[in-house]
Amino acid sequence: MKVQVALALPERQVVVDLDLPAGSTVADAIAAARRDARLEGADVASMRTGVWSRACAATTVLREGDRVELYRPLAADPKEMRRARTRKPARG
Repeated sequence: MKVQVALALPERQVVVDLDLPAGSTVADAIAAARRDARLEGADVASMRTGVWSRACAATTVLREGDRVELYRPLAADPKEMRRARTRKPARG
């Protein structure tokens, strides 16, 4: 079964095409993708995962054509950023 593992790094995007046996999981896909030199140095173990933009567990069974996505930690919490903007004093 053909799947992809995708990771967006600050300087580039990496998409690894894989051919895995039926019944493979997200964890299997990530393990296979880690053999690709383009993922060298990426802390894949600490990243959250998803399939087609939907968060999922490493035990999720993949289907033909799935795209496993690795999500880096956010640099800033979007909710906290909005709160900080509303706390700024109004000009005037």
